[in-house]
Amino acid sequence: MISAELIRAGDRRALARAITLVESARADHRAEALALLSSLGRDRQALRIGLSGTPGVGKSTFIEAFGKMLTGAGKRVAVLAVDPSSARSGGSILGDKTRMEELSRDPLAFIRPSPSQAQMGGVARRTREAVALCEAAGFDVVLIETVGVGQSETMVAEMCDLFLLLLAPAGGDELQGVKRGIMEMADLILVNKADGDLKPAATRTCGDYAGALRLLRRRPQDPEGFPKAMMVSAVEHSGMAEAWAEMQALAAWRRGAGHWEGRRAAQARHWFEEEVRQALLAALLREPARGIMARLGAQVAAGETTPELAAAEMLGLLGR
Repeated sequence: MISAELIRAGDRRALARAITLVESARADHRAEALALLSSLGRDRQALRIGLSGTPGVGKSTFIEAFGKMLTGAGKRVAVLAVDPSSARSGGSILGDKTRMEELSRDPLAFIRPSPSQAQMGGVARRTREAVALCEAAGFDVVLIETVGVGQSETMVAEMCDLFLLLLAPAGGDELQGVKRGIMEMADLILVNKADGDLKPAATRTCGDYAGALRLLRRRPQDPEGFPKAMMVSAVEHSGMAEAWAEMQALAAWRRGAGHWEGRRAAQARHWFEEEVRQALLAALLREPARGIMARLGAQVAAGETTPELAAAEMLGLLGR
């Protein structure tokens, strides 16, 4: 058994073992994980920051520079990095610790890479529970790095307080490629690599996104001026302090305006419903549902029935 007291005392080994436990798919491990999470309580809260970005934008470099700035100010920082899993083998590289070498050695930081395990939405299925464990361990800031930008990668917004979208300058038609789906979720758009020869391009890109954000409808949970676009350089560490100040200001405004607790309550409800959906899908893979699914699938493949009629029959059998 993993000690809840050790986790609350900030024991890194116990925290790592606990995250491994909640990520396990074994039924006995699941029961143990639920008991552990229940015993930890919810009295501690960290600032949860989700971060996504286009491939090659420098997410790991940004997180290391940003994390070092926070630990330098005495903050305890946890990084939950989700790596894409192979659809063929199921394996993941999990190389984030090697890409964040300095931060991984920082005594005030904790880095945990996890496989996405083919979960859609850019995060692993148990990332939210890993966040809860990091909060119980007393971390001040939890950074959640997603697998990479995409239209479906908005799930992280359902588990964080602030969502950052990291983009690169002179990246081609990114405004079209990123689309509104993820832009509407972002609280801050950070144009990285605003240094050297790329600084003029970063300035133009930042201006383009600032203009695009002004066209979006203002959200009720945002003060005047948000969401906004800013320039940062993870290499030169420029713009980091300014971005952190904006994050703190937005978080403080949401707390003061009463949006903070409401947002977290809505997120908890979302994950309750998501857990029910996942359990129902898992039930379809067990007998006798699995056999019925196989029979109906064979009939659809043979052209004996349509996918819609077969699905309706399956749902009718489940509803009995």
